[in-house]
Amino acid sequence: MSTPDPMAEIRASFFIECEELLESLQDGLETMAEDTGDLETINVVFRAVHSIKGGAGAFGLEGLVRFAHRYETVLDAVRSNTLVADGDAIKLFFRAADHLSDLVRESRDEGVLPEAEGNAILTELDALLGDHGVEEEDEAEIEFQPMGLALDLDLGLDLGDPPPAAPAQFTIHFAPEAEMYETGNEPFMILRALADLGPCEVTCLSDKVPKLPEFAPEASYLAWRVVLTADVQEAEIASIFEFVDGLCALSIAADQSRMPAVQDLAADPVPDFQDLPEPVPAPSITAAPEPAPVQAPSPAAKAKSAPQAAAKSVVRVDLDRIERLVNLVGELVINQAMLSQSLESSGLSPHSDAMNGLEEFQRLTRDIQDSVMMIRAQPVKSLFQRMSRIVRECSAAVRKDVRLVTEGDTTEVDKTVIERLSDPLTHMIRNAVDHGLESTANRVAAGKSEQGVVKLTAAHRSGRVIIEVSDDGGGINREKVQQIATDKGLIAADATLSDTEIDNLLFLPGFSTASEVSDLSGRGVGMDVVRNAIQSLGGRITITSVPGEGTTFSISLPLTLAVLDGMVVQVAGETMVLPLNLVIETLTIDHSNLEQTRPGLNVVRVRGEFVSLFDLGVELGYRAAQDSYLDAVVLLIADDAGSRAALIVDEIQDQRQVVIKGLDESFYRAPGIAAATILGDGQIALILDPSDIIAQAQGSTSAIAPNLMEMTS
Repeated sequence: MSTPDPMAEIRASFFIECEELLESLQDGLETMAEDTGDLETINVVFRAVHSIKGGAGAFGLEGLVRFAHRYETVLDAVRSNTLVADGDAIKLFFRAADHLSDLVRESRDEGVLPEAEGNAILTELDALLGDHGVEEEDEAEIEFQPMGLALDLDLGLDLGDPPPAAPAQFTIHFAPEAEMYETGNEPFMILRALADLGPCEVTCLSDKVPKLPEFAPEASYLAWRVVLTADVQEAEIASIFEFVDGLCALSIAADQSRMPAVQDLAADPVPDFQDLPEPVPAPSITAAPEPAPVQAPSPAAKAKSAPQAAAKSVVRVDLDRIERLVNLVGELVINQAMLSQSLESSGLSPHSDAMNGLEEFQRLTRDIQDSVMMIRAQPVKSLFQRMSRIVRECSAAVRKDVRLVTEGDTTEVDKTVIERLSDPLTHMIRNAVDHGLESTANRVAAGKSEQGVVKLTAAHRSGRVIIEVSDDGGGINREKVQQIATDKGLIAADATLSDTEIDNLLFLPGFSTASEVSDLSGRGVGMDVVRNAIQSLGGRITITSVPGEGTTFSISLPLTLAVLDGMVVQVAGETMVLPLNLVIETLTIDHSNLEQTRPGLNVVRVRGEFVSLFDLGVELGYRAAQDSYLDAVVLLIADDAGSRAALIVDEIQDQRQVVIKGLDESFYRAPGIAAATILGDGQIALILDPSDIIAQAQGSTSAIAPNLMEMTS
């Protein structure tokens, strides 16, 4: 059995942290686009790029370091108010962030870095700096050298210049923990960042280094004491350690009274940092008077940071392990159902110890299942940020001014769902920018703003996740859509279609409203792929469009692809499961609430409203229509859009949690069948999609050709 490479694990951890930093970078740039004067936001953006550069330097990723350094230099100019981040600069910063993301991805996959695109962006970044850009090149040459050279810090101390007015002096005690090194962080990077703030006196504290027999290579023994003289705030110093928060013991103490005079600085030169690895600090430093013992703040700081570390503690686990845990929880649910059924059939008293224990077991199983699902749940924020880049690239390609607005990006969805939503959302965003939004000239003529808006929202609703993509464009030209469908032979020339049926024509394979093929659209491939992808996730997609105002695509998805609460019913001798979140209530049909609108079409009266009535056995093809439905059991259901229907079943057996088992691609996907499950007695039951069943039943009476209904359902 091969031993895992520890460096490979550290490297993988670094790239995971890069994803988080890139996410923070995107958030900061979006905030800067709204308020360029927010210093804290600029600092967040700067630190994100700086942290990526520091980690990349530790792994020798030269191309990534070079680009990040030049990008960081420009951001530093914005931070120091020597460069104004106007609208054009912000757009360039977004492009640089996108390219930085590409570099991180290619570096992780050991691919070929896109140097040509990077060089073009660097040229534009240098143009923002003017003559300052050339000076930064020299710094890049020495940015990441071996340890001995890197610790020989260029403190920028010019004894001939007058000191700043009343600078403060800070004593910083910095003791890395072993976990900090495991994440690829280097202390000398932090020391160098401190030196950029002002003159420093650095002492390496090696008193905790044990003798060789007790020495552990993985442990952390060294600490540093830094005396910094600079006109800065304590928060700015603390921000340097933000990337290693919880991974080190840190104390920062300010003392303005200890500021030395200029002549004292000249008499006591800056120590040679090449001597830092020596176990004994320089006498000139250790002999300096201290107002309090250096070690005194360290335990307090360590105690203070302990709860913070616990609050932010994160354990990164392989996704395969989580998937195995999810599968085991699914088997636990199945076995719990089997045990429950066995005890109920044994004739035990409901108040017996065994039945009481079963109830507790059911509760614990539910809690475990909920906890495991929370492990897999992730916010859609990362997905939405990817769409921001799509909007920027597409708007540049079609020469439209487009702004993306996001809402609900903290909505949590199963990780598997997020991964498989990327391609469908990409198609929808591209269509919104290319087809949904009018050209700038047409928008102005229609009395709209020149800038088009694409809105991307996510929310939890009725036990499902609703994701909507909307635009404020001209809406769907339904006459044009119907004419194209007629010309292609998809519908009859004399077909009379509702607005919804016309809108659904967009999901047909090969259908396109584009007059010419472009890089974005026109080949007839896109919306049919979107619909198939959404259906494979157990979801549905609908279209709402208002001429002159815009179009909204709404995606309804299950929260998880593992377990659901279901209602077990009997239909024509078959056991089936309906999602419990769709069921509003149950009722029994009698003469008072049953009406017939025409032969073969019945409705049921529910509190003064008429709801379409469907025999589930007939719709699924298990039996012929019955002569009478009096005294039949009916389930009143409602979908995400609020549409209601009544389904006739033979018997309601139970309400229980069921484990979702996806049907293999070798099985034909029958309309109305979402998945399958295993019941407590070992029987396989189908999980139904009632909305799909109702759509099929309603579509059978429409004027659309039969082949169209097969493709759009």
